Amino acid sequence: MEIMGVVNVTPDSFYAGSSAMGEKAVRMALRMLDEGADIIDIGGQSTRPGSSQVSAEKELRRIAPVVRRLSKTCSRISIDTYNYHVARFAADHGIAMINDITGMRQQSMRTLVAERKLECVIMHMQGEPKTMQASPHYDNVVNDVKRFLAGRIRLCEDDGIAKRRIIIDPGIGFGKTARHNLQILKGIGSFKSLGKRILIGASRKSFIGRINGTEKEPLPAEERLEGSLAIASYCALNGVDMLRVHDVKETIRAIEVIDALERS
Repeated sequence: MEIMGVVNVTPDSFYAGSSAMGEKAVRMALRMLDEGADIIDIGGQSTRPGSSQVSAEKELRRIAPVVRRLSKTCSRISIDTYNYHVARFAADHGIAMINDITGMRQQSMRTLVAERKLECVIMHMQGEPKTMQASPHYDNVVNDVKRFLAGRIRLCEDDGIAKRRIIIDPGIGFGKTARHNLQILKGIGSFKSLGKRILIGASRKSFIGRINGTEKEPLPAEERLEGSLAIASYCALNGVDMLRVHDVKETIRAIEVIDALERS
C-alpha cells in the first residue's frame, strides 16, 4: 500500500495540522517523506465543504514556491487541483500526478496528463465543494459512484491516458453523508472490478467525528486520529492501494501491524 501525505498550502484547511504556507509547507512535506510517505499531495485550493473557489492566480502563488523547492529533492509529487493552468505549471516542474476532485472533467486536463505521461486520480464528487453537503442523494451510492468512475475511465483512456496511470477515488466526504461514506468503505472491494488502483482519502474527515462524537457535537478534526487509523487499517485489509493521509508516521505504523497479521 502507498501512503500519500497531505500538504495544504491554504489558510483555511478543515484540519490546521495539514495547513502551511511557503517554507513551512516545504518542511512539512520533507518531514512526511522522512516518515515514509511515497508521494506528497500539494493543494492550493481548499475543497472542504462550504469552501469557495479561489482564482488560478492565487492558487498558483500558493503552490509555486513549494513545488519548485520540493521538485529538487522529491521524485513523486502530486498536485491537488482542477485548474488546468495550475496543473500545467506543476507538470512543467516535474510533478508525477494530478489529483483532480472533478474527476478529470476537462478535456484540457486529460490531454495534459496524456501528453506528459502523468498519473492521475479520478475522484467522484456530487455537486461542488460550496454546496456538496447540502442534501446529497443516491439511489445506490456504491453503484452510482462506480458508474461515474467507469465513464470517466473511458474518457481518460480515449484521450490517450495509459491504463496503468489511472487511479480511482470514490470521494469520501465529497457530496456524501456519513452513511454514504460507510457504505462506500464497506463496499470498497467491488470497485476492484474497474481494474484500477484505488485511493481512499478519509483522514480526519467529519464523518469520523460524528461516529466518535455525535451528529450535533462531532469531535473536531484534531481529535479524529484514532478513527482515521481504524479506517486506514480497514482499507489495508480490503485491498485499497493508496491512502491519502494527514498523519504519515502513525498510518504507516498501523499498516505495518496489519501486514504482520496478514503474514502470520
